[in-house]
Amino acid sequence: MITSVENKKIKEISKLNNRKYRKETRLFIVEGSHLVEEAYKHNLLESVYSLYETSYPNSEIVSENVMRKVSNLDTIPNIIGVCKFKEEKEIGNKILILDDIQDPGNLGTIIRSAVAFNIDTIILSQNTVDLYNPKVIRATQGMIFNMNIITRDLVPFVQELKDNNYKIYSTNVVNGKEIKSLEKDTKYVIIMGSEGSGVKEELQRMSDANIYIKMNSLCESLNVGVATSIILYELNK
Repeated sequence: MITSVENKKIKEISKLNNRKYRKETRLFIVEGSHLVEEAYKHNLLESVYSLYETSYPNSEIVSENVMRKVSNLDTIPNIIGVCKFKEEKEIGNKILILDDIQDPGNLGTIIRSAVAFNIDTIILSQNTVDLYNPKVIRATQGMIFNMNIITRDLVPFVQELKDNNYKIYSTNVVNGKEIKSLEKDTKYVIIMGSEGSGVKEELQRMSDANIYIKMNSLCESLNVGVATSIILYELNK
């Protein structure tokens, strides 16, 4: 059992709460039995630290004090896993682009909805909140392991998609086509903008059409996680 917070392994794991160190090591932490199990199913689990004996490979028992040192939760979990970053896959035909989403809860919600409604790939702008932020991981409820998610410089990448005959749609609550009237394309891209600024003007100019969700005029806009979920649901019908 590891009982000291000064243990070399524990110090290294604690550093994974820092984004820079996650990027350097290409490792991140998941907390709780469900997320550990999902990481294990997808062959991304490197090691496990728990308050009890487990059947996972590379598993060690730690004290509550040690668990408190590495955990981000107010109430410590019984188990955490150290995981490898996901590898990129082919992007597929149904793509969701997120332009500078900042709230980790929103990103986590969007990832869950993207899995639910059969998106092939999520593309994050370089200024979007860190995919491996602990709050993002928890908000995905394990769906992060079921989605191809990559980061790109959006403007040249969207141009590349246009050159490959993808239809590009960006959201615009002022000047757009109602989502239900959109023709279903086999290859499409939906661009969702940041919570404060929406989709960047340059990306809107590159789009084939702007889209919006018809709603009560008393409501000016929706949370980006909610709006994305509605749009993906409509496109999946």
